[in-house]
Amino acid sequence: MKKTNAMRILDSKGINYNVLEYKVDDGQIDGISVAKKTHKEFKEVYKTLVTKGLEEIYVFIIPVEEHLDLKKAAKHAREKRIEFININDILKTTGYIRGGCSPVGMKKRFKTFIQKDSLDLKSIIVSGGKIGLQIELDPLDLKKVIDVEFVDII
Repeated sequence: MKKTNAMRILDSKGINYNVLEYKVDDGQIDGISVAKKTHKEFKEVYKTLVTKGLEEIYVFIIPVEEHLDLKKAAKHAREKRIEFININDILKTTGYIRGGCSPVGMKKRFKTFIQKDSLDLKSIIVSGGKIGLQIELDPLDLKKVIDVEFVDII
């Protein structure tokens, strides 16, 4: 398996992680499907959501079965309101494609927020930077590689 940019960054920081691969030929790459394919609980598998405020881009990481509370998200981002970026802008904004958007290794360092319940888990699973590949790691290790705050956003 070829390492992704996210994996290389984690390696360079000495972060321990496990790689989980799943089949994508059925086109089912949503978070719920990924959790089922990797035989993980929904509460362990997190999705990476990219939003924008008035001028800034923000990243939110939440469990796949949950929905981002935009009011809470805006409050934590200190914005009047935020909205999801256009799906066509994901690649040019993050360097990743939809379905393979890792919070690690984006083009720029965006302010990132993760659901605080992740701290109750030994590990969480996020995209490894490629469709069909997930990374399992300690949520506190994310803080070692990206600017992340643990807050209530669901």
